[in-house]
Amino acid sequence: MLVIAYIGFGNSVCQYHLPYVEERKEKMKVKYIYRREEDRVGDLERESWYPTIRFTSSIEEVMQDSEVNLIVVNTPDQFHVMYSRMALENGKNVLTEKPFAMTSAEAKEIFALAKEKGLLAMANQNRRFDADMRTVRKVIESGVLGELIEVESHYDYYRPAIAANKRMGVLYGLAVHPVDQIIGEFGVPEKLVYDVRSIDNPGISDDYYDIDFFYPNGLKAIVKTSYYVKLDYPSFTVHGKKGSFLMPSLGHNSSKEKPNGPYPLPAEEYPEALWGTLAYMDQEGKEVNMKVPVEKGDYGIIYDNIFDVLAGNAEKIVKDEEVVAVLQIIEAAMNVAKEAK
Repeated sequence: MLVIAYIGFGNSVCQYHLPYVEERKEKMKVKYIYRREEDRVGDLERESWYPTIRFTSSIEEVMQDSEVNLIVVNTPDQFHVMYSRMALENGKNVLTEKPFAMTSAEAKEIFALAKEKGLLAMANQNRRFDADMRTVRKVIESGVLGELIEVESHYDYYRPAIAANKRMGVLYGLAVHPVDQIIGEFGVPEKLVYDVRSIDNPGISDDYYDIDFFYPNGLKAIVKTSYYVKLDYPSFTVHGKKGSFLMPSLGHNSSKEKPNGPYPLPAEEYPEALWGTLAYMDQEGKEVNMKVPVEKGDYGIIYDNIFDVLAGNAEKIVKDEEVVAVLQIIEAAMNVAKEAK
């Protein structure tokens, strides 16, 4: 049984963690949610939505409870390393929200500490299991596209108010998702080319990026985000020697309506208008055109994997070297953004 304690109680915990853990209650449960006392003032109603969870402002209570075997760190980014280290030093396995650390060097230190203690430390790169990413993966793994030539990922917005943003942070807060999706699917590239800047505040912000990943087998992957895109691109475009696949944008999680109560597990039944479009040449040389239903997104897959790893039945689904590679890419991209004057 996984006995879980969360550090933090933001929207991410309520929407992207608790519903998926609740679905798996035969093998995991949430015992604690730790919040600083000042964060609880005026916000006790939300706590009442989860009567079986103990809310506490004593981090010692959580760390000293021998029943707890997984700490989930879901705090502002700058505290991820501090709480991850604390969990490991107290003999707890740890799942840490992305970015796992603010630098690749810090990530290496945490992974080394986990290895020394014989514990699990993993990044919650759950966006590998988004509905659109799972659909793309299914098509790629079917082999109908043949040898892959190019994969393009878009995570765009139309938010002209971004012009007021005069600080760095988009790479760590947003790019960490699509960059990890590419690394998780295709591995670490042999070469990267960066165009990272701000349309309105070059050298000051990092709200536009176009990063190209080049692989030894000839595959090129592209990750792009802009805040000045009024018409949606497909979220993924995949071209192979035998065909192509277009995955429409399914919208942004941040735009979904917040319920006045616990988040339900998403139904995610997408209409045919949002299904993927697949065209390829079959083995007889005939053209095949079809719509591909959207796979169900499932952020609980991370928890399933942790359960299996701790039982000795699996390897970590998000590898240490992948986490380090993503952070190294973001660090290099940050430097490009700062020089983009």
